[in-house]
Amino acid sequence: MSDERIARRIHVKGKVQGVFFRAWTVEQATELGLDGWVRNRHDGSVEAVAAGPADKVEELIARCHRGSPPSRVDAVIVEDTPGVVAAGFAQKPTV
Repeated sequence: MSDERIARRIHVKGKVQGVFFRAWTVEQATELGLDGWVRNRHDGSVEAVAAGPADKVEELIARCHRGSPPSRVDAVIVEDTPGVVAAGFAQKPTV
């Protein structure tokens, strides 16, 4: 297990709204002990920022590629981002 802390912005495209994706992401990130947030975007995608141990953030990214059971993930775009997020993992309003 890595002690290195990282933060990643995760942008998920496909059928990811109206399919429990945000709540599922909160569950997955909480299970992994990550900090950050997730929200819907007006373009139909979902955006998240996850911060924590590198191996746990990478696991969340892998899970996002699979998606929630009723979702269909077409693309996952990952970028480095500053790791300044509140403790815990929250669902934020759509932007």
